[in-house]
Amino acid sequence: MGLRLKMLSGFLILTVMLFLAGLWSVYELNYLSTSVQDILDENYESIEAAKLMNEALEREDSAVLILMLGRSHEGRKILHVADSTFTDRLNFAYSNITIPGEKESLDLIRERYNHYKQLWGRPVADTEREGNVDWYFNQVHNSFLAVKESVNLLINLNDRTMYDTASRLKEKARSAMMPGLTALIAALVFTFLFNYLIHVFIIDPILLITDRVKKFREKGLPYDVKINSKDEIFYLSGAVEELCYIAELDRTSK
Repeated sequence: MGLRLKMLSGFLILTVMLFLAGLWSVYELNYLSTSVQDILDENYESIEAAKLMNEALEREDSAVLILMLGRSHEGRKILHVADSTFTDRLNFAYSNITIPGEKESLDLIRERYNHYKQLWGRPVADTEREGNVDWYFNQVHNSFLAVKESVNLLINLNDRTMYDTASRLKEKARSAMMPGLTALIAALVFTFLFNYLIHVFIIDPILLITDRVKKFREKGLPYDVKINSKDEIFYLSGAVEELCYIAELDRTSK
């Protein structure tokens, strides 16, 4: 193998190593990017839907109190808007189920909300329920708290999933650093190895040839360098040996 091919092979190996490490890093970073986007598109949206459900529940609770004050038209108007918002966000959450246990949590919300809705769905103003604080605290408020608790359970479920996913992403981020670290270590090892091989096959033979030529010229010692590699150094040594032989013949003939 010639010197040119040897050096080219060394640089080619290093290039391939860095290229593969780069591909690995790109893959890991793309995975991280996709995972982060999944969190925003799935768990975060479910949490936002649950928060809007809680806000709608708060408005419904206020509307029930307004009904108890005898202001039927105003209370019903608020209830209609809040109920539409709650139902819309609940249906959205059903369409965005992505984690284990989320459907069961939504089923519990729907069940408790239907019970809560039955309480204020019937007339309150101009009935025995108007101004009936005991009815509100013993039935309506308790049902309201039960629905809100189930909505908070949905939020906590998605919060835990986001935290677990973030922890996994942290580990993946560390893994994404490994290709670069591996490439750096491999490049250092290969650089030392390549430097050693250059010295063994190029620098040392050239220094040996130079030394023998100097001794031949100054002390008349024979040129006895033997190069085993079949490359340019081998042919160079052969040419130098031939020149030294010719020079020795000229010197002895005089």
